[in-house]
Amino acid sequence: MKKMKVLTSMLLACMMVVTACSGGSGGNGGNSGTATNAPSPEATAEPSQAPDATPEPTDLGGRTIRIAAWWDDKPKGETANEIARLEKMAELEKAYNFKFEFINIPFEEYMDKFTTTVLAGEPFADVAIMEFKRAIVPVKSGLVLPLSEFTTPGNDINNEQKLVTKLPALGGDEYAFSPPFVSVVGLHYNRDLFKRLGLEDPQTLYANGQWTWDKFLEMAKEATRDTDNDGKIDSFGFSGWPADMARHFGASNGVTFVNESSLADQAGDPRMIETLEFVNRVVNVENVMKVKTGNKMDWNETNTFKDGDVAMSIQYDWNIADLTFEAGVVPIPKGPQSDGEHTYANAALNGWFIPKGVKDPQIVYHIFEEMRNVPPTEEYLGQDWLEARYKSEADIQMALEHINGTGMISIEEGVPDYPFYGILDDIIVNSQSVTATIEKFKQQGADALAKLSQ
Repeated sequence: MKKMKVLTSMLLACMMVVTACSGGSGGNGGNSGTATNAPSPEATAEPSQAPDATPEPTDLGGRTIRIAAWWDDKPKGETANEIARLEKMAELEKAYNFKFEFINIPFEEYMDKFTTTVLAGEPFADVAIMEFKRAIVPVKSGLVLPLSEFTTPGNDINNEQKLVTKLPALGGDEYAFSPPFVSVVGLHYNRDLFKRLGLEDPQTLYANGQWTWDKFLEMAKEATRDTDNDGKIDSFGFSGWPADMARHFGASNGVTFVNESSLADQAGDPRMIETLEFVNRVVNVENVMKVKTGNKMDWNETNTFKDGDVAMSIQYDWNIADLTFEAGVVPIPKGPQSDGEHTYANAALNGWFIPKGVKDPQIVYHIFEEMRNVPPTEEYLGQDWLEARYKSEADIQMALEHINGTGMISIEEGVPDYPFYGILDDIIVNSQSVTATIEKFKQQGADALAKLSQ
């Protein structure tokens, strides 16, 4: 985490260089947008500069198109879908006379590599994935291209989006894209434990419109018990990482710490204050939490739910494949100020971007889109992934119909010097009042966002 803070701080410092070097009508293929002339939140991403039609196959002269991630993104050929994608990639390589190269860069080195190579005018990749929250600095620095500069009206992304979808706007414009995907961030519960304790199923409460913060806390209290009468609590109502709790309960109350569009600090928003008061109550007041590590703010508390003696936890679909019990899922309970649209904070969203300086970005993007143009092998999107994690059809329906797509973009962790962890540490660990803590860090938050907006 400290390493990532250093890298994002370095990138922020480079913004002054980018702004100074990209003014006027200099070269760089006209891709000289800076943070000072970024579109307003109302700006659309109509492809005004890109050609009207998708590119025809072009001889790329044997060049290499590099796709970068912090894992090996090349299809392994182990499934029907992966085999079909490899065949499609071979067709494209022949049609356009190029070669794919998949670059695997360690996560802790990734943003440093992105920054230094793009600033040098030699992007390390033609298409690169980034965490959305980390991408805000490159976006505001003008180091990535908006969709309008490399997509056309004929591209699938501007039509049905069956192959590639637009991701939410970031900093006032659309930059990121992704193949369609399913993401489940919800309140997971130990269904076996619920049955043993005789507790009402949260999915029933949700269906009846009763799944609220108050009801959640009531259930957590009921689940916290000494079941064998030895004088020690052996069944706990909740476990988790308070940093995640603050983000996700905030989204369920209609607010994030930082508004991703206007870059406004919302830590002092009444909805966020209400959220932090509630999180503090759950963690420090009601005695319903199991803290396995002894450190309430330890990220590893995310895994405490796996012990089997905890009733509920905010979990991610990628973290529940190895459970020894059946887990059910519902949206995170609604806060008093819920906007009715968002159920969790999307702080882990990844998106693909085309860096500034990439040659022929329209063709590169078209190839990226076409490499996904293979027949589907699943009955519904995410079938294999979801069925490997959830035991019941009701859970899969809940995930697809009521959770997937309801995330609120959360970028506070990607803003250099924003005091997100300072706020949580003071409230959760140091037992400071929410209002006093918000006031203490108010100026630091404003300064961090002001630097980003320069």
